[in-house]
Amino acid sequence: MKLRTRLIISFCIIIFVPVLLAVATIWGFGQYQMRAIRQIYDMDGNAYDYFVNSFKVLTRFTKSTYETLQDVAKDTPDKLSDPAYLEQVNQELSKKYSYLIVRKGSDFIYSGLTGSSSLQEKLPEYGSDRAGSPESVFYLDGDDQSLVRQIDFSFADSMEGSLFIITAMEQILPEVKGILLDLLISILLILIFTAGMLTIWIYQGIINPIRKLKVAAQNIKEGNLDFRIDASHRDEIGDLCQSFEDMRFRLKESAEEKVSGERENKILIRNISHDLKTPITAIKGYVEGIMDGVADTPEKQAKYIRTIYNKANEMDKLIDELTLYSNIDTNRIPYNFNRINVADYFDDCVDEVGLDLEAKNIHLTYIDYADKDVLIIADPEQLRRVIHNIIGNSIKYLDKKQGFISIRIRDVGDFIQVEIEDNGKGIAAKDLPYIFDRFYRTDASRNSSTGGSGIGLSIVKKIVEDHGGKIWANSKEGTGTIMYFVIRKYQEVVN
Repeated sequence: MKLRTRLIISFCIIIFVPVLLAVATIWGFGQYQMRAIRQIYDMDGNAYDYFVNSFKVLTRFTKSTYETLQDVAKDTPDKLSDPAYLEQVNQELSKKYSYLIVRKGSDFIYSGLTGSSSLQEKLPEYGSDRAGSPESVFYLDGDDQSLVRQIDFSFADSMEGSLFIITAMEQILPEVKGILLDLLISILLILIFTAGMLTIWIYQGIINPIRKLKVAAQNIKEGNLDFRIDASHRDEIGDLCQSFEDMRFRLKESAEEKVSGERENKILIRNISHDLKTPITAIKGYVEGIMDGVADTPEKQAKYIRTIYNKANEMDKLIDELTLYSNIDTNRIPYNFNRINVADYFDDCVDEVGLDLEAKNIHLTYIDYADKDVLIIADPEQLRRVIHNIIGNSIKYLDKKQGFISIRIRDVGDFIQVEIEDNGKGIAAKDLPYIFDRFYRTDASRNSSTGGSGIGLSIVKKIVEDHGGKIWANSKEGTGTIMYFVIRKYQEVVN
């Protein structure tokens, strides 16, 4: 999830979820409290109407008791002077935070309130206009805040009497405050719960990936690249983790390439050192022979000098390969692509190598199956290097008394295919997939007759691929090898 979406959702949750949960809590809590109030205070109808109208709810507390006592005062007023009956009624009223007061004449004959109270002095006289109606309730302020119902009646001895039902406000309000406090605590818990869940959600979505990135950065700082960063999150942090993982992968590749390059350079130096040592030793030997007078005839001197020249050429080829390898390693081979006529170019190449092969008693055949006007796009110098390297490699491994090399040119659609076949000792099947790798040598003995840097065929492969072509080989041990490579033909672009 995108970080922007996560923040929008968090904002909506912060605004709406607490409100919805608070409303649900208030409704549920209110249902429970209203049910209790109905049962305790003998209310009917919609309890919420009473709850929001404090005066209305308080008038309902003692309505039923008031109506019962009104009937008693009318039918059997003597019961209102019976202490036992009055005490029974007062116990019922006490459950509703109310009590009973009975006045006979000017004397108070019963008070359900324990202890002294100044409230009796404030009670209205007999015949007050506040008495007689079930809905007639009045409020007395002062230290003893109360709601009062009054019933006026006459005792059996015809004395005037008044009965008062007193509802103590200071006892009811704490209960209402307790309900509100419970609601506030519930809402506070909802807010804490919502904030906690959001904190955990945001922490898991943001802080945890950042912590992983911190650990990853510490590993990279210490040079440890063998780890993996979890980039499974589909958000901005996940994109950052993926970029960090790509960077780590690139750094690891670069480090491995550096190690591989250093290893290959060591192999190259070892190979070049070994292969330079052979012609240098020969040159030193022949020069010493001339200096010591061993070559005491013009013929011997000419032979020694020719051998020294050939060995110097071998050294020059090794140095040339080393230079070319350096250019390959840095992708700086100088190419000069031109349109080349296949027939003319390969005729020249065959003439060039033919004399050298004839001097080495190697028979050369050349067949061009392509049309005489076929053109290719290639660098003549680098393509000639490909042909010379392949033929030179074939010469090294010719083990027959009469060697032969065959060059064939074929037209294969959009490409020209060149085949160079020899009857050398061949390449083992296990070695064939690796012959184009750098420094790979099938000849582990590295004798002077098959010396070399081990990069000749890797150079050939690089040049052919840079021409947009491909190179491969087939071989059979004891029979010989066929090298194939293809070069794309030149085609006119028609507008």
